[in-house]
Amino acid sequence: MTIVTRSGTHLTVLAVLGVTHLLNDLMQSLIPAAYPILKEAYALDFVQIGMITLTFQIAGAMLQPVVGMITDKHPAPYSPVVGMMFTLSGLVCLAFALSYAMILVSVALIGVGSSIFHPEATRMARYAAGGRQGLAQGMFQVGGQAGGALGPVFAALIVVPWGQPSLAWFAVIALVAMMLLTWIGSKQRQISAEFAALRARSKANQVAVSHAPLTIGIGLVVLTLLMFTKNAYNESFRSFYTFYLIERFDLSIPASQMMLFVFLMAAAVGVLIGGMVGDRIGRYRIIWFSMLGPLPLTLMLPYVDLFWTGVLTVMINLIMASAFASILIYAIDLLPDRIGLIGGLFYGLNFGLGGVAAAFLGVLADSYGVEAVYRFCSILPLAGLLAWFLPRIDDRPV
Repeated sequence: MTIVTRSGTHLTVLAVLGVTHLLNDLMQSLIPAAYPILKEAYALDFVQIGMITLTFQIAGAMLQPVVGMITDKHPAPYSPVVGMMFTLSGLVCLAFALSYAMILVSVALIGVGSSIFHPEATRMARYAAGGRQGLAQGMFQVGGQAGGALGPVFAALIVVPWGQPSLAWFAVIALVAMMLLTWIGSKQRQISAEFAALRARSKANQVAVSHAPLTIGIGLVVLTLLMFTKNAYNESFRSFYTFYLIERFDLSIPASQMMLFVFLMAAAVGVLIGGMVGDRIGRYRIIWFSMLGPLPLTLMLPYVDLFWTGVLTVMINLIMASAFASILIYAIDLLPDRIGLIGGLFYGLNFGLGGVAAAFLGVLADSYGVEAVYRFCSILPLAGLLAWFLPRIDDRPV
């Protein structure tokens, strides 16, 4: 039995989707959370750290749009279960990797698993949303953000004291996720039929809007550029924040991991708030605020003490994360019949563009020091001015 609101929103399905997203991203987040251990064990430099991130995220980026296009034509409700099998195998391989090359293979497997998970899970969140798309994407994404935030905590409590082999213990999480995803797959036919009926009623009451190819093209290009700058800034924290705290403030590895957890949990709160507020005031306003709002804070960050570093990083991520649900829904509104493609493309962009940024920032950190990374990234929110070129489309719920 599932809970369904008057607006047709399947809250139980969305909650379970959020949990599976949490488990999926928790396992992914163990990779950057383990960087200090891997760096010491294999004598890695920052370029090699960046290349691990690049390999992981490119593996996720390349397949996601392809999976999305295939599932748009041939829905595959149980494909996320297959993706979780890849993640499980990659995690076990990483736990027992004996070389840098094996580390790269392991993280690539985890990236492939994520690439299979996201497109169909995004479609299910769209179907289960009913008339509350912002809430649905917020619930789905808050799970992913919370899972990403929990990675450093588990690294501090388990991986640091027990070592690299303890990563294999998290295979149990993959098995739990596979069971939940099997249940979600069994619900897709019913919920997709309800969503189709809701769309049909909506179109019967209003003139259908078909966006011109130029409008779609401009919108997707601008959204891609905004996503790139957002991910570049976020990647400076996911891959290098612990090193920054250790180098500048002489924190221990567990203490730096806990500060990374606080930073990432702010993203979980921000993405949920941004999704719900976007339902009320529109995606366009949320994107503007989220992309430009952090600029004064990012400019101050490289020059403050430890206390204000913690405060500013929370505020920055809280604001910056509020845009993702709106960016995704905005893109789906441009191409409403290509949900899998959009989900694969934009989650793929999250991986691919973040990986490119991580590789570049690794070179910057090796050449000029890790503090230079944050001085460079402080100006990235200026790219939010590109939102001026976003086409103004109606923020319709379906």
